[in-house]
Amino acid sequence: MFQKVLIANRGEIARRIIRTCKRLGIQTVAIYSKADETSLHVREADESYCVGEPPVNQSYLNIDAILAAAKESGAEAIHPGYGLLSENAGFAKRVEQEGLVFIGPTSEVIEAMGSKLEARKRMASAGVPIIEGVNEAMASATEAAEVAAKIGYPVMLKASAGGGGIGMQVVHDEAELLKAFEGNQKRAESFFGDGTMFVEKFIAEPHHIEVQVLADQHGHTIPVFERECSVQRRNQKVVEEATSPFISAETREKMLDAAVAAASSIGYTNAGTIEFLVDANEQFYFLEMNTRLQVEHPVTEEISGLDLVEWQLKIASGEELTIERSQLTIHGHAIEVRIYAEDPVRFFPSPGTITKLVLPQGSGIRHEAGVEEGSVVTPFYDPMIAKLITTGTTRDEAVTRMQQALADYVVEGIKTNIPMLRDVVAHPEFQAGRTTTKFVEQYYLPEVAKK
Repeated sequence: MFQKVLIANRGEIARRIIRTCKRLGIQTVAIYSKADETSLHVREADESYCVGEPPVNQSYLNIDAILAAAKESGAEAIHPGYGLLSENAGFAKRVEQEGLVFIGPTSEVIEAMGSKLEARKRMASAGVPIIEGVNEAMASATEAAEVAAKIGYPVMLKASAGGGGIGMQVVHDEAELLKAFEGNQKRAESFFGDGTMFVEKFIAEPHHIEVQVLADQHGHTIPVFERECSVQRRNQKVVEEATSPFISAETREKMLDAAVAAASSIGYTNAGTIEFLVDANEQFYFLEMNTRLQVEHPVTEEISGLDLVEWQLKIASGEELTIERSQLTIHGHAIEVRIYAEDPVRFFPSPGTITKLVLPQGSGIRHEAGVEEGSVVTPFYDPMIAKLITTGTTRDEAVTRMQQALADYVVEGIKTNIPMLRDVVAHPEFQAGRTTTKFVEQYYLPEVAKK
């Protein structure tokens, strides 16, 4: 096992990783920008290094400064957390070249899965269901229109690189596609440096369900159940739960099998997630692979009893998985909500100072936060400031606990999406487990418009 690990991240995920490292007796090294000098993750680490000015490209994306901090501190490995550099193949390769351990898959695997087109090809070869479409880049809007005509409208126009819904748009006819192609291509080029576009069939009102996998360096891969992540705004997840209340036990097993086949086929190692779109008939299709720890990993930990960060560290240090798939059982139900510093209606960020913070307490409540009372939420970083997780022996109990926890949650000084979260978990469709990716659009926004 490692003696010292540098955490190339900030906020709640840096604190989460520090917590497991401390339990395992591993020294931790934090990095921070000048805006985060007094942050909780900096205070909790054994040592810390400033890596630049507040703008993310001058600090948390500053690969040279991060590697210099790792070398100076004597860290043996780097944990990237999620977001930022976690799925940057170039960063992983630099870490490898410097003789350090990247706590995640190899740079080659990250690069392959970072391209949606390459991922589609590899999944098709592995026998994993993929959405009808093309596995080649579209050179022009005209070429995309020819493909769309064969598939049949509506189709999804997608950028091959990146994520977060950037470069992605549903188009309903040729005129709309011709108009949308260039704009989305330019956005993808601007955000990801890659304007490669492709087209696939649009699945109306799907469920977004993902499977957590763990894979060691000795050929063992296991699935750790699934998560329902369908409540989203602007293609960003807001509420996640484990397991999915939508799929049957039979479909679950098929999805777990497909996830193992997907990860094994590419030689995946460490923790990763295979994401699927699932239609009304429980037919599932590969969406993408996240080659890192997910924001929503706590719900999987709560129902499985595993510490996923601990297993990331063990696998990266060369240890074998000692868990068999048959040994894993589902314990109750868990729900996570993401708390953002943002306007709950328009979803615009709301930076400022947190003047009051009262956290919910009680049985079955877990809280992961990167802030405290007095923290300044800056405009430089992702507006997610905390995650609230509730568990119960049943889904109904987990939902009830979440409702009470959100009622008790107090944040003053900034706007948050807590009012939205309260409305979501109280909605009959959510309580019945019938959420699709259109939930916010169909049920939340219309109600807000009435107020």
